Amino acid sequence: MERGNQTGVRNFLLLGFSEDPDLQPLLFRLFLSMYLVTVTGNLAIILAVISDSHLHTPMYFFLSNLSFADIGFTSTTVPKMLLNLQTQSKVITYAGCLSQVFFFIVFGCLDNLLLTVMAYDRFVAICHPLHYMVIMNPRVCGLLALGSWSLSITASLLMTLTLLKLSFCRSMKIPHFFCDFPAVLKLACSDTLINNTVVYFVTIILAAFPLSGILFSYYQIFSSILRIPSVRSKYKAFSTCGSHFSVVSLFYGTGLGVYLSSAVTSSSRTSLVASVMYTMVTPMLNPFIYSLRNRDMKGALVRLISRAPSPIHRAFGGLS
Repeated sequence: MERGNQTGVRNFLLLGFSEDPDLQPLLFRLFLSMYLVTVTGNLAIILAVISDSHLHTPMYFFLSNLSFADIGFTSTTVPKMLLNLQTQSKVITYAGCLSQVFFFIVFGCLDNLLLTVMAYDRFVAICHPLHYMVIMNPRVCGLLALGSWSLSITASLLMTLTLLKLSFCRSMKIPHFFCDFPAVLKLACSDTLINNTVVYFVTIILAAFPLSGILFSYYQIFSSILRIPSVRSKYKAFSTCGSHFSVVSLFYGTGLGVYLSSAVTSSSRTSLVASVMYTMVTPMLNPFIYSLRNRDMKGALVRLISRAPSPIHRAFGGLS
């Protein structure tokens, strides 16, 4: 077989979900609907946070960043998948594949770090309420967001650049609907020791440590809430972090599902379904979790819709 290399002469093939031509139009409509709901929902949250002064707080500042990350996360993979379904083509160029790997890691790491920062924000709000505005001042919030972006981009550059040194001499078929880093790594015929070392290093720094921070924050939060004598006060405290806890559970639950499905079973179909949950369903549900369980966000969205042009107002005015 012809030896592929980092020059990008050869293309990859994304095998996707099904080769049945009758099934592909159904998949196209399904995933297009999910993508549009994801983009619209997360964009609505961003616009609501920007336009409503009641939401100019640290929690909603980080939430708007999370919504932007979710739009980027899905937009990295879904448009190419939809194009392939529509044209019944499976080809993705070498440069296109590396671009998917880079942005997928950027927004995946960013999601992870922002959820950690938001857990810290809830920890300060519940455990140190009197010092909340002093600790979570605009400068600190800006630095936390900037640090999350910088770490994510640096980690992604580190992992993507190691792929440039690999040669590919096996089948260029990726049993996935996007260029997943581990799937691409399996196609290499050169030594991947450096790549695996970088993966382990990044996983510890940007996955294990943040998860530990989230668990510690919620341990402190629950301990503080349980010490509150009033049942009503306990419920109010729980409600301030309920949305974030739901999103964290969904994010790490689906992420663990992807890992277990690839480790336990060799079925590519099972891994594909788990990846859809992680890359498409979770970003789609996040806006609903934060808006349906949050009175301030619901109010801001209603006000945003009321100021929208008349066709949009007529379409969504029933929400108010």
